[in-house]
Amino acid sequence: MSGALATGCGAHLQTWRPYTLSYPGLVGLAGAALADGPPSAAHLWAAWAAPTLSWIAGHYLGDYFDRDLDATAKPQRPIPSGRLSPRAAVASGLLCALAAAVVTALAAWPALLLVAGGMAGIVAYSKVFKGRGLSGNAVRGALTALTVVFGAMTAGAEPRWPAVLLAALAFWAHDTASNLVGTLRDVEGDRSGGYHTLPVLRGVRYAARTAALLYAAAIVTAAACVPLTAPAGRTAFAALLLAAAACGITAFTPLLRAAAALTPVRALRAHEVLVAERLVLAGAVLSAGWGPTPALTLLLPLLTLSILTQARLRARHEFPPDAGGTERPPAPESAPRRAKSSGRYRAPTR
Repeated sequence: MSGALATGCGAHLQTWRPYTLSYPGLVGLAGAALADGPPSAAHLWAAWAAPTLSWIAGHYLGDYFDRDLDATAKPQRPIPSGRLSPRAAVASGLLCALAAAVVTALAAWPALLLVAGGMAGIVAYSKVFKGRGLSGNAVRGALTALTVVFGAMTAGAEPRWPAVLLAALAFWAHDTASNLVGTLRDVEGDRSGGYHTLPVLRGVRYAARTAALLYAAAIVTAAACVPLTAPAGRTAFAALLLAAAACGITAFTPLLRAAAALTPVRALRAHEVLVAERLVLAGAVLSAGWGPTPALTLLLPLLTLSILTQARLRARHEFPPDAGGTERPPAPESAPRRAKSSGRYRAPTR
């Protein structure tokens, strides 16, 4: 493989964030598990592939819309570093979105509306809501909630709607919280780029507490699914849900204890735990519908892959080489109050 080709392939792979790729498909399958009757292979493929392709499309398009901000805060990323052109990012994103639509049309065409809604949400989040406080995090969480409903609609059987909607609500709260934690490591860059995220507006401590409350709501909502699930899967569901909650406590405890002195590296470590933990949560919902054996057969290798690829790739994607993963000083808490008092949202340069 030539050097240029290897560099280009590496740029695309980095854009995909391999440590996150297992999540959307697993959530789609979790939604499919909350339907009556055994799904066909085609329906399972759609429940897995369409959310995964949409997820990759979202990364391409999100990186395109963030290219000016990343040029300052994260110049090592594929687009600002010149390894991936903006035009190629848009073309790749649209191609993945089209592939998701084709897969859906072949397996369960009524769910095409959800694919279209999800892509619209991706663009709205990246271009409009990402820099507008908690509303941006909520839009991001809604995309995962749609994935649960999508999986249920592509299962080829009648969804158990009370369980599906509760699970969707749980994943909405969870991914709103997780996305909010993700903003804690980018406070300085977001502020300089004009992104009014919640930690920029209200401070890191307030944002960390809000994320923790949302996460607690997600776990409580997921627990409410127990009476609505198949009896054979309830024990595994409860065990995996407890494991997810334990991981959540591990992630949020340092955030809440050291919020005033939180560094980007420590915030990233907490988010890395949540990236792995959310797979466990999806596995719990999967076990509620299909029992422990299918859930663990999927969860364990995917969880291992996520942890290993995070350890190898995550820090270099988030921090410039000269940062070296060091514990940089936290942003002052006084700055968010000044941002809030302006009362205006200044759109970042696109």
